[in-house]
Amino acid sequence: MTDHSEPTAAEPTGRIVLLTTSHRVAPGVLSWPAWQTLHAADRVLCADPGHPQLPYLREAGIEVTHGTPDAHELVEACAGGRTVVVLPGGEGDQRLTDGLARLAGSGRVSMPDLELLPGSYDLPGARLLDLVQVMDRVRRECPWTSQQTHKGLAKYAIEEAYELVEAIEDGDRDELREELGDVLLQVVFHARIAEEAGRADGDGEDGEDGEDGEEAFSIDDVAGALVEKLIHRHPHVFGDAKAETPEDVHAHWQRTKAVEKQRESVTDGIPVGQPGLALAAKLAGRVRTGGVDVELPRGEGIGYELLELAARAEAAGIDPETALRAAARVYRDAIRAAEGVGDAGA
Repeated sequence: MTDHSEPTAAEPTGRIVLLTTSHRVAPGVLSWPAWQTLHAADRVLCADPGHPQLPYLREAGIEVTHGTPDAHELVEACAGGRTVVVLPGGEGDQRLTDGLARLAGSGRVSMPDLELLPGSYDLPGARLLDLVQVMDRVRRECPWTSQQTHKGLAKYAIEEAYELVEAIEDGDRDELREELGDVLLQVVFHARIAEEAGRADGDGEDGEDGEDGEEAFSIDDVAGALVEKLIHRHPHVFGDAKAETPEDVHAHWQRTKAVEKQRESVTDGIPVGQPGLALAAKLAGRVRTGGVDVELPRGEGIGYELLELAARAEAAGIDPETALRAAARVYRDAIRAAEGVGDAGA
């Protein structure tokens, strides 16, 4: 006898949603698709009872089951077309994802739909938060780092700045990225030390206590002051001032600095410890922009000749330090060629 009955429809396999969140975004701040999925889910699972999102999910009326199901159990939980949302921990759940991948590749199991749903995304600059955290731990736990002071680190700031300049001159993008990181490390390191100034809690972390006698400040204070400065010195961006050319911007900058600093002399604020050509050019530039009527000093010797050259370069819009470095690099290459040595950057 022929069976004319209708074929049985396959049972819906459901959906597994791996809901990821960024620890760099405040808990509870989730995307709208994430909240919709959580509210509509038949089951929400989380292996970590201390997951930072849990209090906010409870407040939203979402029931979360604590457990560590394997891939088979998770697939079975989706039978009948159910949706199961899994909240992985901060490091993810490699065991579960590997198990799901093996099941899917076996061809022996009707797999539910698998979806990776980001509940929150890192904002630009988010990795800077990681840097601050890591620096804080290194400062507390590393025997060498925990003993460093502002004065002891000063030489490294100079070295790293020169290495950054060299990477720029070489045009090496990988080196540039690394050297920018080394310069940034100096900023974060000094700011971390500055947090300890004046600390008297006896916890053994006040390695900087009494070095400068000033009030403590943190990397947030550094960044906050910089933000205020940038906004204040860019009225053509954040205010109503107009600036059509780089010269207009420079004029705004100089006027704002003059009001902020209230300097007695155009030479105030110029670090005399910088390289000689750069120092001479900076002085000449301040004289020119400040309208000070003073002649270059005249005297015997190469120093006065270099001073005049530096002033001429500055007036022509040329950085004499950079120009001399470029010429010196050509000279270095010529020397190595005469010695039969390969390129210095090879």
